[in-house]
Amino acid sequence: MNIFEKVVGNLNDKREWRALEERSKALPAEYKNAYEAIKKYLWIAGAPSDWQDTRRIFEGILDLFEQGAAEGRKVTDLTGEDVAAFCDELIKGEKSWIDLHRKKLNDRVNRN
Repeated sequence: MNIFEKVVGNLNDKREWRALEERSKALPAEYKNAYEAIKKYLWIAGAPSDWQDTRRIFEGILDLFEQGAAEGRKVTDLTGEDVAAFCDELIKGEKSWIDLHRKKLNDRVNRN
């Protein structure tokens, strides 16, 4: 990563994220509200720290929701009643920001 990317972030990643956000805005209200709630949950619960994994997860959710909306299905028909468990399964095994911060903390304390 060069100094420019460290300061402003990867511009391509930002464009891709904005494109995902635009897709979510086109969803019907039930799906849009669910997507926003899932997004919030994933950021708190430990979304992947790698952009490619994060993009893959959110693209997958949007693909699923767009298809479900087109078929006239309810969100919980796709996610199940336990939406948190659905989300947990999406990030299972992925390195999260929490993992990175945990490692930094342990490294910092252990080097003293």
